[in-house]
Parts: sequence; C-alpha cells; structure tokens
Amino acid sequence: MSLNIIAYSIYIFITAFIIIKVGLICYQNGNIFVTHLIPNDTEFCIRINNILLIGYYLLNIGYAIITLSGWPTLQTITQMVEVIFNRMGIIIYTLAGLHYFNLFWITKFIKNFK
Repeated sequence: MSLNIIAYSIYIFITAFIIIKVGLICYQNGNIFVTHLIPNDTEFCIRINNILLIGYYLLNIGYAIITLSGWPTLQTITQMVEVIFNRMGIIIYTLAGLHYFNLFWITKFIKNFK
C-alpha cells in the first residue's frame, strides 16, 4: 500500500475528528455567547449559531480535502509524518483564526446593532 494512501487516511481521520469536535464545542459555547449579546431573541441567536456552524464545517472540511491535492509523493515514513502534521497545523491555525475573526465581527456588529 502506498504511503500516500496511508497518510491520506490518517490525515482525514484526525482532521475530521478535530474539525467536528471543535465545531461542537464552539457551537455549544457560541449559543451562550450570542445569547449574552442578544438576550431578547433566543430563536435568532440559535439561527445565527447554526449558520456559523454550517459555514465552519463547509469551509474547514472543504479546505482539508483540497489540501490533499497539493501533497507530494511520499517516500519515507518520516516524510509522511512531517506532511501530516504540517497540514494539520495549518488547519488548526485556520480554525483559530476563523474563530477569533468571527468573535470580533459578531461582537462589533451586535454593538453597532444595539
């Protein structure tokens, strides 16, 4: 079996787990955060949070799959581990950046809206 196929399998499994787990945590905490910002309209807060979760999943899972096309042909296990963790690091930094970007803009938008 090719090292690329093994690496793809490991990468997709770990990345999907991270994306789904972080998405659920942010979704649960996001309900509290958005409800605190807009205390009078709980249904609207839930809709905002659902839209953020869907966008989060679409963007991150799509990006994780697209990164597979740019992988080099792997020759050694060391190279395989290096590429997997490099790509996972990029995904994790992207998750963190999007999270803080969303927090900033939602807070700014809600303050201007009030």
